[in-house]
Formats: sequence, C-alpha cells, structure tokens
Amino acid sequence: MRLAAIIGRPNVGKSALFNCLAGRKISIVHDQPGVTRDRISAVCRRGAAPFEIVDTGGIGSDPDPAFAVATREAADVAIGGADLLVFVVDAKDGLTPLDRQLADDLRASRRPILLVANKVDHAGMEPAAAEFAALGISPVVEVSAAHGLGINRLVAEIERLLPAGREEDPSAFEPPRLAFVGRPNVGKSSLLNAILGAPRTIVSEIAGTTRDAVDVLCEREGERWIFCDTAGIRHRSKHDSSVEVFSVMRSEESIRRADLCVLVIDAAQGVTAQDKKIAGLIQKAGRACVLALNKWDLVAGDNPRDRDLLREHLDRLREELFFLSHAPAVILSARTGDNVRRLFSTIEKVRQHASRRAGTGELNRLLRAAMERQAPPMRSNRRLKLLYCTQLVPSHLRPFDPPCFLLFVNDPRLVPASYLNYLTARIRERWEYPGLPVSLRLRGREKKDA
Repeated sequence: MRLAAIIGRPNVGKSALFNCLAGRKISIVHDQPGVTRDRISAVCRRGAAPFEIVDTGGIGSDPDPAFAVATREAADVAIGGADLLVFVVDAKDGLTPLDRQLADDLRASRRPILLVANKVDHAGMEPAAAEFAALGISPVVEVSAAHGLGINRLVAEIERLLPAGREEDPSAFEPPRLAFVGRPNVGKSSLLNAILGAPRTIVSEIAGTTRDAVDVLCEREGERWIFCDTAGIRHRSKHDSSVEVFSVMRSEESIRRADLCVLVIDAAQGVTAQDKKIAGLIQKAGRACVLALNKWDLVAGDNPRDRDLLREHLDRLREELFFLSHAPAVILSARTGDNVRRLFSTIEKVRQHASRRAGTGELNRLLRAAMERQAPPMRSNRRLKLLYCTQLVPSHLRPFDPPCFLLFVNDPRLVPASYLNYLTARIRERWEYPGLPVSLRLRGREKKDA
C-alpha cells in the first residue's frame, strides 16, 4: 500500500494530524513534547483510494534524551520506506532553525515532500504560515488538526503526490489482530521484534518505553497479520503522568479491539496481582487468549529443557490464572528466540478450533445428559428446562470468534451463573476450544399471546 510518513520536530501536532487522517484516536496527543517514540501506522480512507500513514517521533531538540537515538532511528526507517514525506511545522511558533535543518535532511532522502503548516486555527494566522515558503517547498498546506480545518485539501494534495494506488478488493477483510499485553518491562516489544525478525519497536530496560499502541501490519508465511504492541499496564495508583494514563487507556482499548490477546508474563517474577487484573480484562472482553511466559532464559539458565522446572512453572501459572484455564501457555525467551515459533503454532491451533462446529444432535444429547446427571436448582418451585440448543455460526470475517451456543429454555431467570459454568465445562470436555472463551446465550419460550 502507498505510504505517507508524517515527519517534524517535537510538539508540532504530528500525532493530532495522524489521528485526524486515520479517523480515530490512535496516537496519544499531549502538550508534553516527545510523547511519540515508536512509529505508528494506520490506513487513511478519506480520499478516493486508501493509503497508509505513519506517525513518527519528533526529530531534534532531544525532549526525551533517553530515547532520542532510538526515536530518530525509527523515524529514519519510516522516511526510507515512504512514498511521500508529510513535513509538519508549527504556524504558531513560526519558522525555526530546526525546521530549516529538517527540510535539508528530508531533501537528501530524495522523496517527494509535502509541507503542512499546522495550528492555523483561524484566517488571521494565514500570513504567519506564509513565512514557511522560505523553505522552498511548495505548496504550503495550511491546516488545523485540532479543529479539522483544511484536512480535505491536505488529503487531495497527498493523493496528488502519491503514486497511483490499486483498487481495493471488496472481498478483502482486515487481517487478524493480535495484541501483546502485560505489565511494564515483561518483554512485549522484544517478543514482537523476535516474531518479526527485525527491531520494529523500541526496546529498553526502562519501564514504560512503549506509550502508544503500535499496530504493525506484516506478512508472515504468506499471511497478513496486524500485531499490536501495547504499553505496559500497571495499577492506576502508580501512574506517573497523564501520558501514562492515556497509554494504559490505549492498551485496554487494544484488548477490546483484538481478535486474540497474547498475555506476556515475566517468568522470573511469576504471576503478580497486576497480571491477574490484566487477565481479568481479557476475560471481561471475551477475547481469545494465549499465555506467553517470557524470559525463560533467566530462570532455566543453561538448561532450558528441564522438564521438572517447566512443569513446576506451568502448574504455578495454572493455579494463579485458574479463570483462564482454557488459555494454552508457551514458555519462551524473546531474547534467545527459544520457542518463539511454537507461540505461533499455538495461535494457529486456537484459530483452527475457533472454526469447529459442534453437531446439533450431539450437543443436545450432551447437555441433556449433563442436566440429568446434575439437575438445575429449583427457583420458586420451578426448574429450568432445556428445549433445544444450537451453536451460532461464527463470522468468517473474524477467524478467532469464540464459540457461542444458543439455548432455548422455558425461563432464563431460572439459571444461576454457577449452573451455566457447569454446562460450559461439559461442552469443553467434549470440544476442547483451547484459548477460546465459550459463551452460552439463553432465550426464553415465547408467550402464547405474544
């Protein structure tokens, strides 16, 4: 897909412009300079043909010294792979020496450049934007990303400068979305880089390195995927700044939007209270899940295949996360690459089971036998009766759709949650459904006069 990279110095409104073009809030927008570190991508569909946009960290002035080099390297990668550079400047600040230096650097890349003067919030600021003509890049497109002004003209200019795009296949659908979630510093970014075989996201020993939810569209063994690297989620009382609050909100949103969540846990520290809370978010969202016990090299040392040690850690993991007992677990090391391929074979196994259909006749016999073996409790001298049960057909557009069963009963109010758990367990005994939450929906008998 055609790609436009958004480039500029810190705090000129690149992330706000990126969100405006993407049509939703993806990058964190904040007055604090240096918030964006990784390069974040999305698809803009505002024009005649879709194109990819990439948000990058601010270049120059070092607002975030610990990550200045890594942020610049990520921006350079985006520049090298772009078909068009959208150079954003701040009309309120005016032309700065750093803008001049960046303009020279971008010319050296020999990529087409579109100059965008942002923060032109009203007509009185247009003369101030005119001074950027001194950079020798024309035309200068004046916009206000915060207020959505001038965006249509900007999209038209981007489409004019981008190479011709291919028409989208209407039968194509969005690739499966995998979200890597967990506490700070458990190795989510390292694991994503190990899967991709390239340093796509910034990795550091400093907790909270990843701030935005970084979507990476890639192809693996002939199949397209969207991998989402998220910010570490820690307890709200420990948030250092409003930026971290926004980061955690993006991570929680990524869980809800994902087809499958990979919960990354530090093997050296074991399951913590915060790991359990994140697992609870996945359970509440009803998402497919795989557990990744990372940093195994720190635990096992020179003997990573010690079966007794493996069994001990797996048993402890199952005991702590008993409410995700259906989620398969993979013990791996992102640093050494050990068992990383096995993680993907486990994800593929989850997808295969998501497409399985339980036979209606066998399903009804199974549940009736379960109810005969353990009758539902009485409520107000009434007892639940199962009339019929069937599995709802999963959507072919969502390859990790959890199995859902529709139960026609005499009165849904007669079923306590504990008895639904009992029926769910009987279904799992017959059809495994690893990594997938099983849901039961109840529909009562219609009244005769209805």
